[in-house]
Amino acid sequence: MVKIGQWRKPAGGLPLVVAGLAALSLASCNDKNEYVPPPPPKVTVAPPLQQDATLYMELTGNTTAINQVDLSARVQGFLTSINYVDGQTVKAGTTLFGIQRDTYQAQLDQANAAVASAQAAQENKQLEYNRQSTLVQQQVASVAKADDAKAQLDQAIAATQQAQADAEVATINLGYTEVKAPFDGIVSNHLQDVGALVGYSGPTKLATIVQMDPIYVYFTVNERQVLLIKEQLTKRGKTLRDIHDIPVEIGLATETGYPHKGVIDYIAPTLDQNTGTLSVRGVFDNKDYAMLPGLFARVRVPLQTQKNALLVDDTAISTSQVGSYVLVLGKDNTVDQKVVEPGQLEGQLRVVTSGLAADDKVIVGGNQRAVPGSKVDPQDGAMSTNTATTNAAPPPNP
Repeated sequence: MVKIGQWRKPAGGLPLVVAGLAALSLASCNDKNEYVPPPPPKVTVAPPLQQDATLYMELTGNTTAINQVDLSARVQGFLTSINYVDGQTVKAGTTLFGIQRDTYQAQLDQANAAVASAQAAQENKQLEYNRQSTLVQQQVASVAKADDAKAQLDQAIAATQQAQADAEVATINLGYTEVKAPFDGIVSNHLQDVGALVGYSGPTKLATIVQMDPIYVYFTVNERQVLLIKEQLTKRGKTLRDIHDIPVEIGLATETGYPHKGVIDYIAPTLDQNTGTLSVRGVFDNKDYAMLPGLFARVRVPLQTQKNALLVDDTAISTSQVGSYVLVLGKDNTVDQKVVEPGQLEGQLRVVTSGLAADDKVIVGGNQRAVPGSKVDPQDGAMSTNTATTNAAPPPNP
């Protein structure tokens, strides 16, 4: 019987337990703890895509109305009618405002009466001159009387011409009582109400009319860009005089790419010495009024077509202190870093103008696991072929 608190020696068990622990300890000391490196990371590689690429000069500009004028009252009177709805599109020649006509109609009638009176007086003087000329030939009247009749006839002719000029002025003033659209366009809200006295202290602004189609886009190029454009035109056998053959494309702030196509129709003859830039203008169809005057626009002008240009996925290009670079597969599946000169973006692909060879295998997938100088497990892939132009950051200015 064992009492509580007493220890009982195991019968022959303790030596066996100790021996077993010792054997396990010796076995552990004989195992080797070696490091096994992880397998190389998998990356996707693809050669650059070779295809013809149009090189562009990308700039910024603003849209401007091709015609925009203020409609003003040029004669004094009360405004009698407003013949359009604010913001309405009108055709050239449409009467937009009416001004009190009765005074100017009376002045025209008075002027026409003066013309009739002067013509009657001229006819009378003409008869008198003819009579005196006949009497002189018959040696009945003196030459002096004939000369006096000729002078009076000349005065009558001058009076008739003066009366006719006054009638023309009166006709013009009467025409000014109708303010008409000088061209097709959209008319702004009216600034004067019916019954207002206008034109009493000079021309009174009534509204503004803006021609929306076509529309201008103005932009500027610097001196170096001007010389580059001239160089490209020279290669094509053209000069700056052939500006109507130069296409231009624009995109608005909320648009993708450059959906609007036009042509350059004006280049300033001289550089602005204060800014060192040259003003250029493009003209675009705007039948649906998609563009409004005063909008910011991204502008690009094609310079040349580069044959067999090298393009890589834009995400494969990274930037560091040394500049832009791509990671390529080197010897023995080792990652190499190549400094490149990126060009413009074509869809998802970026043109590489220098630093890359056509047979290079560019790492386009798993770039975050690729470290220059380390080995990788390459998997063959392909560059994206989606070359639809996107709203991309422009390449460095030429």
